[in-house]
Amino acid sequence: MYGLPLSRIPVVPPLHFDVLIVGAGLAGASLAVALKSSRLRIGLVEGRAPAPPAGAWDARIYAVSPSNARFLEAIGVWQHLDPARLSPVHEMEIHGDRGGRLDFSAYRSGVSELAWIVESGLMQRELWETVKRQANVTLLCPARPRALEFDAQAVRLALEDDRTAQARLLVAADGADSWVRQAAGLAAETAAYGEQGVVANLACERPHRNTAFQWFREDGVLAWLPLPGELISMVWSTPDAHAAELRALPAEEFCRRVADAGGWRLGALRMVTAPAAFPLRLMRVSQVVAPRLALIGDAAHAIHPLSGHGINLGFADARALAQELDALPAHRDPGELPVLRRYARARAEEVTLLQWTTHGLQRLFRPREPALSWLRNAGLNLTNRLPVVREILVRYALGSN
Repeated sequence: MYGLPLSRIPVVPPLHFDVLIVGAGLAGASLAVALKSSRLRIGLVEGRAPAPPAGAWDARIYAVSPSNARFLEAIGVWQHLDPARLSPVHEMEIHGDRGGRLDFSAYRSGVSELAWIVESGLMQRELWETVKRQANVTLLCPARPRALEFDAQAVRLALEDDRTAQARLLVAADGADSWVRQAAGLAAETAAYGEQGVVANLACERPHRNTAFQWFREDGVLAWLPLPGELISMVWSTPDAHAAELRALPAEEFCRRVADAGGWRLGALRMVTAPAAFPLRLMRVSQVVAPRLALIGDAAHAIHPLSGHGINLGFADARALAQELDALPAHRDPGELPVLRRYARARAEEVTLLQWTTHGLQRLFRPREPALSWLRNAGLNLTNRLPVVREILVRYALGSN
């Protein structure tokens, strides 16, 4: 037996599930929806329901890979997203801080798009509306976990409202600061980058032509992602002090600073959503499964956003775990460790590769490291001159592996 022990026996009999998911964010909700055709009884615990559509653009934007767009389509979500709020990426320009450059093209790679730029809230609301209609899902919302206990047969989760849920498998999808992971005693190694991701949506003077831009600068990594019409989403991964300086600027000066940092590539910029910021860190978990427990999404890993793969890892986790659970014969226990280890093995290579790659790139291009300038810019230029290497990178980003 492990986990935080239940403090007392509840008066209300426990709710029984096959799979209990804690966290109804993008990873947790997509797992629940991916299991809609299974025989499994699913409980979904969430502290609060997603906010209803507000009409304004969401400042939290994701670059969804084509393979994960296909996953969302397969589970019946993608086709219900408002197409007027989606933007494909057809071209990508990556610029170093001393003239290095790397280009990607959907046309040259023989695909229709390199990625889709999608608002977090748009996907979240559609997933939530889908899961609310799902016959094999019981929503425990609003509800927060209070105590956790595992034994050989089941896991029991006590909630703050005195309800108790019992399941054969518990899935932690409750974010980088996962309560479940900590309560289960799974260690996580976290390294803060001393940086923040400053995000904002901006209107641009010139058409972006569905091109994504990224600049590796002395003050961090600046990315412009195309949104529908003449809008872009900006992400500036930069040291804490510079992030605070940017957020304190008046709107017009902020836009001028962002446009100047991008060489006025899209002309003058105008603010659409005010800048926000979130801290950046690397997080590695020693194990993503234990008897009757699996971690997915940010509860299992956190990476630097410069590669744009954060949410793609979460969706891929949900897809891999759903495939393992859906394939189980009726007599098999979904919480058995051999079952969960297959999920862990299926995800280990991609997660490890991206964590080390993004961490290495952040170190190579981190601010105020001029001694590495020649190396990093030469690397970009060399890759740009090697079509085979460039196409391998594109295919990996597309999820074609």
